[in-house]
Amino acid sequence: MKSTALARLLQGITKPSHDKRPSIETFADIDTDRLAAELNLAGRGRERGGNEEPATSSETMDSIETQIIERIEAAKKAAHATIEDELRTYAERLAALDFEDRFTQIQHTAPAAVGDFKLEARGGRDDLYALRRNLRDLDAEQQAFRRKHKIDRTARVHGGAATFLKVALLIVMFVVEAFANGNFLAKGSEQGLLGGVTEAISFAALNIFGTFIIGHFGVKQIAHNSVFRKGLGVLAFCFYVAFALGLNLALAHYRDVSAQFLEGGGERVMQVMATTPFQLRDLNSWLFFGLGLMFSVVALIDSLTFSDAYPGYAEVQHRLEAARDAYRDRRAELDENLKDVRDEYQDRMQDISSDLSLRRGEYEAIIANRARMLKLFSQHQDHLERAANTLIGFYREANAKARKTPPPARFASPFSLAKVSVEANTEGEWSLRDLRSRIEQIQAMLTAEVKEIHTAYQTTMDEYQQLDDVVPEPGMGDGSKQA
Repeated sequence: MKSTALARLLQGITKPSHDKRPSIETFADIDTDRLAAELNLAGRGRERGGNEEPATSSETMDSIETQIIERIEAAKKAAHATIEDELRTYAERLAALDFEDRFTQIQHTAPAAVGDFKLEARGGRDDLYALRRNLRDLDAEQQAFRRKHKIDRTARVHGGAATFLKVALLIVMFVVEAFANGNFLAKGSEQGLLGGVTEAISFAALNIFGTFIIGHFGVKQIAHNSVFRKGLGVLAFCFYVAFALGLNLALAHYRDVSAQFLEGGGERVMQVMATTPFQLRDLNSWLFFGLGLMFSVVALIDSLTFSDAYPGYAEVQHRLEAARDAYRDRRAELDENLKDVRDEYQDRMQDISSDLSLRRGEYEAIIANRARMLKLFSQHQDHLERAANTLIGFYREANAKARKTPPPARFASPFSLAKVSVEANTEGEWSLRDLRSRIEQIQAMLTAEVKEIHTAYQTTMDEYQQLDDVVPEPGMGDGSKQA
């Protein structure tokens, strides 16, 4: 089927909306035991505690605590970069879904698809009407022919097999006679074997195909209602009798002469035909004459039965049947094509409707995953704060145990992480409720368009049937029959 707006829309929606795999990456937790060992917090805490560092009056974090905070802040920055990347990815995927543009395309192309279907149906109906009108005219021509020539019988026309057999019979007789003639004529031909074969083919063609032409176009006129045409048929029959007798007698005399003389056979045949045409020298010559005349008579009968006996009747019937076959074939072709187009449009609209449902599911999954990602990031910041206090606690505890002086009062205060507030940019996004409602509207429209295509299809089938009702099927009244 040709490319349509609906096909192009379907090609567009079947392309993936992004080039990334949907995935949710969790943020890696801090392994406090490993990091504490890596920074040697217990050892360094005891060392600095033994040196009474930091001082009891210290109000700011020392280098060890600062190093711990720096590691935590680095983890927070990495997590923040990850969440920002993920949010950009989700935003790109949401933008690629582009529901608004998709809805607009569907609203324009779905009705256009119905219009394309109706246009194609209308074109087929016009073609069928022209063929039906031609069929009606040929049917009227046949009825007029029958009335004019007072024919009250069906036309006798042959099918392909019968016609093939009749033509094959002519060809077989031609080959047999040409072969038989060649053996005799080669002896008396001045050109030898080649000349004899040429003469044999010429005699056989005249005897077989010449007879067929005389019979089909001439003798058949005897069956005509016109007295003048009957007279032409009688004259043609008389001519055929003279032609068949003369040609085959001349060929038989040529055999006689060729057996006695090597040169001048043609002149001697003309002399004998003028004086004693029916005096043949031996039995073989009479057999030769009889064989040729029999082939000629068979060719005449074949020409008279090749089609209907009444001149011109078979030709009228053939034209009518050709028009009937053309109409039936075109009708069947249009029925099948229109059904295919209907089914294809229906399948495409169903694919578009299914695609909207899939996209809605993807949209909801993206929104849910994005919310989960934001929650995970918030939870990860809480984890980082706990990890920082755990690591600082390792250091302070070791430091306090090694000291002789009281630890700084700030050791009793927990560390508070400055958390990053991250929100998704929801500007221009559909709410899930509104999106579901809009997709349901579009899908309802697609369902209505499919129903309209089915209605248009049924209407077209009814119109095709009306053509049959207005012009009855030719052949119902003509009673044509194949032999």
